[in-house]
Amino acid sequence: MTEDEFSALLLHSSERPEAREALAPYRVRNAILLAAGTGSRLAPLTDKTPKGLLRVRGERLVERQIRQLQAAGIDEIVLVVGHLKEQFAYLADEMGVHIVENPDYRVCNNTSSLYRVLDFLDNSYICSADNYFTENVFTPYVYRSYYAAVYSDVPTREYYLTTNGDGRITEVNIGGAHGWYMLGQVYWSRSFSSKFRALLREEYAEESVRQMLWEQFYMRHIEELALYQKSFSADVIHEFDTLADILAFDANFGA
Repeated sequence: MTEDEFSALLLHSSERPEAREALAPYRVRNAILLAAGTGSRLAPLTDKTPKGLLRVRGERLVERQIRQLQAAGIDEIVLVVGHLKEQFAYLADEMGVHIVENPDYRVCNNTSSLYRVLDFLDNSYICSADNYFTENVFTPYVYRSYYAAVYSDVPTREYYLTTNGDGRITEVNIGGAHGWYMLGQVYWSRSFSSKFRALLREEYAEESVRQMLWEQFYMRHIEELALYQKSFSADVIHEFDTLADILAFDANFGA
């Protein structure tokens, strides 16, 4: 199916059962929210409260994201926890989230969190539980695997993307300016998830792999794992690395 055909089916999916049937392979099955890390750059705030549970503009970060996913019809949400894990427990009863513990969060990077949920990977969103989306970026159907990206003219140490004419990511460079860099949600198709699962299971015994961000593991296999850039305005996707970042976005934070 071409992307134009996919878009046409979406237009008619509400009134035509045959359109919904044709879209079935593109239906999002679940979302994986990564929340195991310590959020050390926000210490001492995160010494007592996990980053995903910080309240920004009146909402806890992870709760806002869960509500947005549920509004898009995505009801199976898996939350991977580690640091201060007990504080997330209420989400199982109150918001229907399935919670998985990563006991290695202090000694391994977030590749270890994905390793704990390999069997859940399908047509799946992969998200950091501490992102803030000013609008709902989630949809019930997705055409192909992608990484969200925003544009910046300012030099940063983010992961900048090079793509081919079809938008497939062909290279990722750490640090840059005047370009698109990875930020926000990721979507993996069932095919992508299957390939990623097989590769990570094969290589996870390597200490170097367990110390990787999952993006670094993807970069290691960029030829085998097809991800496409999906561009968003920089005012839609927010990530807070420091208290100054939060205060620039929410002047009343902590008030």
